[in-house]
Amino acid sequence: MSGTYLGMPSFPKAAAEAVHNETLRGNLRHATHTIRDKRTKAVAELADWAQLREAGKQIKDRTLRHLDEYLVQLEKSVTDAGGTVHWAADADEANRIVAGLVKATGEREVVKVKSMATQEIGLNEALEAEGIAAYETDLAELIVQLGEDRPSHILVPAIHRNRGEIREIFARTMSEWGRPAPEGLTDSPAELAEAARLHLREKFLRAKVGISGANFMVAETGTLVVVESEGNGRMCLTLPETLISVVGIEKTVPTWRDLEVFLQTLPRSSTAERMNPYTSTWTGTTEADGPQDFHLVLLDNGRTATLADEVGRQALRCIRCSACLNVCPVYERAGGHAYGSVYPGPIGAILSPQLRGTESEIDASLPYASSLCGACYDVCPVAIDIPEVLVHLRERVAGQGGRGHRLEKAAIKAAGWVLNHPAALAAGEKAASKTRGLHPRRLPGAGAWTDSRELPELPPEPFRDWWKKNRT
Repeated sequence: MSGTYLGMPSFPKAAAEAVHNETLRGNLRHATHTIRDKRTKAVAELADWAQLREAGKQIKDRTLRHLDEYLVQLEKSVTDAGGTVHWAADADEANRIVAGLVKATGEREVVKVKSMATQEIGLNEALEAEGIAAYETDLAELIVQLGEDRPSHILVPAIHRNRGEIREIFARTMSEWGRPAPEGLTDSPAELAEAARLHLREKFLRAKVGISGANFMVAETGTLVVVESEGNGRMCLTLPETLISVVGIEKTVPTWRDLEVFLQTLPRSSTAERMNPYTSTWTGTTEADGPQDFHLVLLDNGRTATLADEVGRQALRCIRCSACLNVCPVYERAGGHAYGSVYPGPIGAILSPQLRGTESEIDASLPYASSLCGACYDVCPVAIDIPEVLVHLRERVAGQGGRGHRLEKAAIKAAGWVLNHPAALAAGEKAASKTRGLHPRRLPGAGAWTDSRELPELPPEPFRDWWKKNRT
């Protein structure tokens, strides 16, 4: 498996294969149920959770309405603090900027903090093409990288792997990337974590360039924020001489006071903790402390186009907590890889088609990767109405046409004509009743739809005829 999602099948095809993988389903069921049960308890501790949720929604909406102004303020604040700001319209431009910055240092390897933005643009692959090795340091991302796999969850990218699989990956591949796994490694969580720590420590101490994303950017001070649970991020953000952060423009918040809201809602919604074990903040550069060269790459890559959609733009509120994945019955059964994007689950089903467009087969299928049960909206800490956006995007996909949609449009038009002509409707009802024994069990051209549904059985006579005979 490669790290890219290019060429993957549409969601229905990928999901149909995934649901037959009993190991995958068992791993997902155990992990998602555990995380969501813990989250429920953590959220219940706050009497004002509903108010925090509404505050987060309003802060994000206000920021998005005036994003152009806050981004200019952010650029000035970062520059005044000693950093350098770069603007990237798309993935190719962002990759060129980062590769150029790394090559300018003369280095050929970088250590990385877990970052969905860099996965979105395929940065690791772009750096590899330039002869630069990018080492993931988040434990789950390390598992994915060593296993030549793809991330399948926002919070726990290796959620589809169990301890036995992880032990096998470490034992087989660690030596190819650096320090090998200890002899006699078992699947004990403590031993696996220690093997990763020893493997990564040499990379932390050797690396001269670090690459990160950010959970938030504070416009008033130019401060970037990364929250994490392991400490690997802290190592990447403080030890290298050069730090490059690739961040989506929607991660901006106006003030530190606004940040306070999200530092309460994000940990409880993601890791079910009251606060993250590590919350790292940095503002530009400081002499003799931390990286001496800081670059911020502000990434658009479809976000401005998404912002222009009055319904769809609420997806940009997302703070990447993954709560929606952990309650989604579709994600639990299909897994993250079926979504063909670094953003899986309900949020991915509305974010990816907006960032990438709905022209491809996989992106056109994502708005339909949902039962519209609404559980995702109920747990979202910034109140993104994911079902509303899904329906909105389905309308967009339907508007693009295609054979199935043309047939549906023709059928609706024909039904409208019949319903507007009572005589034609009555004649059709009589004909249908008289020929009911000949009706197929599956609708022609709609076999996939009728495979999971039973067509209603027609009565011996139309209601009109019954009424005439029996009315008093």
